[in-house]
Amino acid sequence: MATFHFDLVSPEKIAFSGEVEQVDVPGIEGDFGVLAGHSPLVASVRPGIMTVTVGGKHEKIIVLGGLAEVSEKGLTVLADTATSLAELDREAFASRIEEMEEQLKDEEPGSALDRAITRLDHFKAIQSYVVSTAMH
Repeated sequence: MATFHFDLVSPEKIAFSGEVEQVDVPGIEGDFGVLAGHSPLVASVRPGIMTVTVGGKHEKIIVLGGLAEVSEKGLTVLADTATSLAELDREAFASRIEEMEEQLKDEEPGSALDRAITRLDHFKAIQSYVVSTAMH
């Protein structure tokens, strides 16, 4: 399978840089997969789980929003936060969800509340995936 260059960068670190076969990205307008030769694209990244395929093996990385750009040079994702599934502090993540739920109580109805609920739903979906994979 053809490869392409992929960089995953967060404010804390370069989470990944190298040749990959495929990257599945959680996009705001829907998840999308990138293979070698993909058309140029810029997309917003929602909180979710990115799957990076290297040598036929899949690595799961949690991203909490950001921006993805596909160009002739490959794929670059500038993530707000990027953490491999293996490195996730599950207790801290659960605490973050509880904080988000508490903050919802103070939000006035409107678009800000809608965005906060959507973000919370994404975090809960990540947590559900993490819990289900921990059981296997």
